[in-house]
Amino acid sequence: MARRLAVTFVLALANLASAAVTLPTVFADHMVLQRERAAPVWGTADAGEAVSVRLGDQAPRTATADAAGKWRVNLPAQAAGGPFTLTVQGTNTLTVNDVYVGEVWLCSGQSNMEWVVNNSLNPDTEKAAATDPLIRCFTVRKATSGYSGPDVQGAWQVSSPDTVGGFTAAGYFMARELRRVLDVPVGLINSSWGGTRIEPWCTPASFGLLPSLASIDERVRLATPGDPSHTERLGAYVTELQAWLALAQAALADAQPVAAPPAYPTGLNSLASGDSPQQQPTTLYHAMIEGLVPYALRGAIWYQGESNHGEGMLYADKQEALVRGWRDVFENPDLAFNYVQIAPYNYGAEAPHILAEFWEAQEAALRVPNTGMVVTTDIADYNDIHPRNKQEVGRRLALLALRDTYGQDVVADGPVFRDLSQEGAQLRVRFDHTSDGLATRDGQAPDWFRIIGPGTDFEEAVAVIEGDSVLLSSPAVPRPVAVTFAWDKSAEPNLVNSAGLPARPFRAGTVPPRDFLALRVPEAQGWELVYDLDLGRLSASPEYTVDRHAQVTRPFDRVGYFIELTTGGKTDYVWVSADPFTTNTAHLGVPTVASGAVYQQRLTNVNVVTNAAGVTAGEGLTECNIEFWSHNYASGNRLGLPGANGTRYDFDDSYGEPVEGYGSMQMHNFGARQTLFAINNWRAGAGADLGIGNAPAPNEHPDWTFSGSARNYEAKRLRVLVRLAP
Repeated sequence: MARRLAVTFVLALANLASAAVTLPTVFADHMVLQRERAAPVWGTADAGEAVSVRLGDQAPRTATADAAGKWRVNLPAQAAGGPFTLTVQGTNTLTVNDVYVGEVWLCSGQSNMEWVVNNSLNPDTEKAAATDPLIRCFTVRKATSGYSGPDVQGAWQVSSPDTVGGFTAAGYFMARELRRVLDVPVGLINSSWGGTRIEPWCTPASFGLLPSLASIDERVRLATPGDPSHTERLGAYVTELQAWLALAQAALADAQPVAAPPAYPTGLNSLASGDSPQQQPTTLYHAMIEGLVPYALRGAIWYQGESNHGEGMLYADKQEALVRGWRDVFENPDLAFNYVQIAPYNYGAEAPHILAEFWEAQEAALRVPNTGMVVTTDIADYNDIHPRNKQEVGRRLALLALRDTYGQDVVADGPVFRDLSQEGAQLRVRFDHTSDGLATRDGQAPDWFRIIGPGTDFEEAVAVIEGDSVLLSSPAVPRPVAVTFAWDKSAEPNLVNSAGLPARPFRAGTVPPRDFLALRVPEAQGWELVYDLDLGRLSASPEYTVDRHAQVTRPFDRVGYFIELTTGGKTDYVWVSADPFTTNTAHLGVPTVASGAVYQQRLTNVNVVTNAAGVTAGEGLTECNIEFWSHNYASGNRLGLPGANGTRYDFDDSYGEPVEGYGSMQMHNFGARQTLFAINNWRAGAGADLGIGNAPAPNEHPDWTFSGSARNYEAKRLRVLVRLAP
């Protein structure tokens, strides 16, 4: 009898607990609700339970929990004000105190959004001035999830000298400016995580919005229970497993061996189950954003991209997917979305143009309506990926919001490229957002303009401001046709408008085709082309644009290699010609396993023509050598060349098994201790090693081994020629 009473009591407690009305964590003391918009309030209760919600002295709104125990009401839109008490009543009563109505902004991204006031400029001064009870911040605790369901964790804090040090700095300084101008409460919801990519923050449905993201969409669908692709693959696996079980049972009965069961398909696993779950698609949306949905927001600010900065224009598609996905789940098709163009930074040996192309992608994302972008080229720290001047970042984010969201008459953009025209030996670049003309922040001539014309490379331009335009010229470019501005990861240009806001990086015009072989290498005139290879198409079996080795049948007395590598519009080239090291034209190209070419020897009568810094040019050089093979290689010196290093890959290495190995296609001036050119690891395609001259620091190996540098060049080309014997 006592046991029965105990069970009955436990069941009663369980029923009582299940009946309790709950709210998401974001509905807590000190919260801010969005003004002038219906404000959803939601939670859980027993199926069929009646729930009422009252804000202050408003009439209550009611809802009934559905079969899954979910309920929701929409509080009517109202003006800014407070404090109010939010009361939610079902079989129990919940109260949320000190609630204000004002402006609510979601702050998200990676470390530069996570960056707190404590780590920004003048933190002690900022904290001392931070007493403003109408700025509040809810910081979401870091978490990952592969599926829907978890609530976010965090708490609302009121701005004060004791609390603001832990607020998102970019968000806080934006909120401070909005408070000053709008004089309404401002609530920030900070959901950010340093080092994360954009994909984890996207909604599951967003990847299906753009064809370029189809592979990510397929991966997300396969990992989502209930999705047809997941159901089909799991069903197929269950069938395989059942068949194996039948075999195993028979083997068990007959005392016979049985093969291992079929492995569970990894694609069906939770996206948060492997290494670095915070980097996998949707995992941060599920754990750190979805629990906020559909909280009423005015907009979002976004500071992210450093972890995606090497992927160029694809990022514009990913950001569009992010914005469209968030607007859908937050039920706000006009949700403002303002973001920060990442700052100049020294990404090591990475080519200068890669970050510039990412800036271009970030600007391209402005194609999504009701978005804005802050430029930070003037407030960067080239050696610190976290610029500390978050005060100005926040102010500029506020300017965008004040102009585009709140209808204020403020200047929010710096100069933006409008058009380009040719005026004789000059180019004129016109800009928008220059109603009071252009200026420079240091009083000097505008910098970081480079121009190019037929037969020239990009050269630094002399720049002169004329009203809303800049006139460009260079004695090295007699007929300029194209321009770049701040097209370099280190660019911190000085061009601004009258509001002191910086100009956006850009490129414009059509870069003319240039044949530096014809222009700069007289020796090669009249030689026969054997191979022409776009080094962007490297593979185990490179596909030559031109392959004439079978047609070149006459004897030849010279062989030449011309390599061109272009980065940031500037082309470095090297021409290396020598007496033939082989009479077999099939051995002159990339030394693949199929070609059978293996050469490690000195070269004779070598000529070098180059514009690459640090590479020794000359004629009749006698201390040069070749290392052509498809094999793996080691750093031990094989030829015993003077000055070679036996512990680094340089101009004297050895080769060995396997034949289908890493692969080396190198020529060297060992007398100068220089690599003339290197094409290694061609099987890696975009991850191959390419270089002219010795690889710079931080590369450990002068011959570019393990550099993966091919991705640093926007254009790369190899031509192989021979001079036919008389």
